[in-house]
Amino acid sequence: MTTTKQPAGPPTSARHTDGAGEGRLDVRGLTKRFGPVEAVRDLSFTVEPGQITGFLGPNGAGKTTTLRAALGLIRPTSGEVTIDGIPYQKLAHPARVVGAVFDSNGFHQSRKARAHLRIYTAAFGVPDARAEEVLALVGLADVANRRIGGFSLGMRQRLALATALLGDPRILILDEPGSGLDPEGVAWLRGFLRAFAAGGRTVLVSSHQLAEVAQTVDRVVIISKGTGVFEGSLDQLSGATRNRVRVQSADSTRLATALTEHGITDIHAEPAGWLTVIGSSTAEVGEVALAAGVALLTMAGERADLEQHFLQLTVSQYLPTTPSLSVPAEQEGDR
Repeated sequence: MTTTKQPAGPPTSARHTDGAGEGRLDVRGLTKRFGPVEAVRDLSFTVEPGQITGFLGPNGAGKTTTLRAALGLIRPTSGEVTIDGIPYQKLAHPARVVGAVFDSNGFHQSRKARAHLRIYTAAFGVPDARAEEVLALVGLADVANRRIGGFSLGMRQRLALATALLGDPRILILDEPGSGLDPEGVAWLRGFLRAFAAGGRTVLVSSHQLAEVAQTVDRVVIISKGTGVFEGSLDQLSGATRNRVRVQSADSTRLATALTEHGITDIHAEPAGWLTVIGSSTAEVGEVALAAGVALLTMAGERADLEQHFLQLTVSQYLPTTPSLSVPAEQEGDR
């Protein structure tokens, strides 16, 4: 079995010659339609330098479409993505500004790792010596003369990252970078990205799992069905989590009405007389039920964690939302 060395991380000094931009990526009003399908709708967010930003959402949420628009691979229907105010297509030396990893399976199988990288050094206009540097950075120096066809998926992920680093970019865009990495590789990637961002550079990591990136990112942008549903720090996301109570009563309609009158409005009906009450506690629901004279049969509280909140934000991607219980019109006016 071949092992790869674990480098400490990228150098923090920069050698950029493509202007003096900081590496800020701005998405503004981005919409992309493919025929009748609206993959992204009026999406806006900012990725700041010196931070690792997680770009999260279920499969099919529009993440890859957004990243492809950022790299000029598709033309937006409306809106734009800019890097320090400049569209990717207008960068004088794009590889020295942005490095991207989308697919680790697009390699020529019979080509050796070093040869693969030297093709790109020529294309990017950087010295061949840079290939040796990035091989060492990603821990592949010892297998530089092996054919890529014999690489594991994790090794291919590292080679894809090495390719993205050839231009010494100030921005890294990574689509599901942890795919195929073993725990050691995931820990290495986490340290690498932190060191990269600590040098004042920008990292945008796309993933469909919050737990996968929660230990790495500083901020998150969450999208669902092509629309932004959250942008902020993990602390802000944690503060936005709301507990829930599942309760079965003798009269769910009367209980829902009493809760609404009490100011608890995020209530969802379920089969067999169950209600899910968001943003409340068992004590509060119990007090309201007692005051309303509604007998409770079963009640349990659930404390939401980050992953649960992420699912709450994105569950409508594939599942229909359970309609909230309606409240009589005369009571609507009393709230």
